Amino acid sequence: MSYSNASIADLVQPTKLHRNLYVDPQVFDLEMQRIWGNAWIYIGHDSQVPQPGDYITLNYGKMPVVMVRDRAGAVHVLHNRCGHKGAKLVDKPCGKVNAFRCCYHGWTYKLDGTLAGVPHMTGYEGTGFDKSDPQYSMQKLTSASHRGFVFATLNANPPALRDWMGGAGDVLDNLCDRSPEGEVEAAGGVLRYEHECNWKLFLENLNDTMHPMVVHQSVVDAALDYIKTLPEDSPRRDEAEIIPPFGASYEAFEATGITGFKYGHHYDGGKTSIHADYSVDPDYERAMLDAYGPERTREILTFNTHNTLFYPSLTIKSAVQNIRVVRPIAVDKTIIETWSFRLKGAPESMLRRTLLYSRLINSNGSMVGPDDLTAYFRVQQGLQSSASDWVEMHRNYGADQDLGDRLTNTGTSDLDMRTQYAAWKHYMTEAA
Repeated sequence: MSYSNASIADLVQPTKLHRNLYVDPQVFDLEMQRIWGNAWIYIGHDSQVPQPGDYITLNYGKMPVVMVRDRAGAVHVLHNRCGHKGAKLVDKPCGKVNAFRCCYHGWTYKLDGTLAGVPHMTGYEGTGFDKSDPQYSMQKLTSASHRGFVFATLNANPPALRDWMGGAGDVLDNLCDRSPEGEVEAAGGVLRYEHECNWKLFLENLNDTMHPMVVHQSVVDAALDYIKTLPEDSPRRDEAEIIPPFGASYEAFEATGITGFKYGHHYDGGKTSIHADYSVDPDYERAMLDAYGPERTREILTFNTHNTLFYPSLTIKSAVQNIRVVRPIAVDKTIIETWSFRLKGAPESMLRRTLLYSRLINSNGSMVGPDDLTAYFRVQQGLQSSASDWVEMHRNYGADQDLGDRLTNTGTSDLDMRTQYAAWKHYMTEAA
């Protein structure tokens, strides 16, 4: 079917969503144009390209792009496409170059994307070809960074990045402030996990606090049984802090609260979360006290959120210093990447905990992530049924508290869903 703005808007109702949001390839293609073409999309962290010539490659929606640091130290996000025949210029996930050179006809480009050289230029004499015309360069995406986190957009007139983040940006600041030096850097490799489902199902699950005690019950029970066998001084006690909170009660999750912001961002927690009772490494605490003093250290470490979503592409866990990045592939296929971060100036034990968390929770061989993926996959399959065209989201509808720059509700509400789909409707209709 062909979608008008009105028919697109009809797919999202105050308390329900049409199943075509998840199963129709035409809706997916429109999302790639209108949401992923207008929002700020997370690209990477500038620590991934520390020196001139360092680059990483990725897909921005369906388009290949490259993030690179030039000789002056500036970071650029460029279309990964030769200005001649359109060939993809860089095929490796990361590396270091002095210049970009096309594998097809040898056109070369400076690190800022400017066309540098065209072989055998005599063939262009008298043709009107102008090597300095920007159309032949690697085109730049509009990009900006906050605390080293680089975003890009195709929007010609985007809001300022920090303004777009709104109150959710406080969580990204908290992630960096948890470093005694106020900076983080990407550490280690990436956990890349293919999900056979629509990209929005992953986002909906982030702060869905009605599922953990159901979906993760078996792994929590198994972990608790195992923990009973451990001596009190066992180093495996770190795992005892990480897994059991996923089996918390409805009442415990309700108390954390959900906070929603403009542009679809939201987080669970703030004053408390499932990470709030983690023990504090004494060496880390000393480093923080030396850097910030008692009052600021307490303020930083007691701001506890669970998942924070920067809609539509980035989710962060400031308390455990990892992020997950959403890379849509098709209407029923999504890549989720998990990246871990080192707190500069903190003991290595903090990074070890971050890596342990990612291994236990986020990897495709973890004890928690596959539980969620099973649910996503079964939703994707179930929505092929025409038994009903609608998916409901009634929980605590009409009870959101408007605080001006944000909405809040209890932790088991569907405020997170309503926040996401208000942004979905805006991008898909008003920003079209």
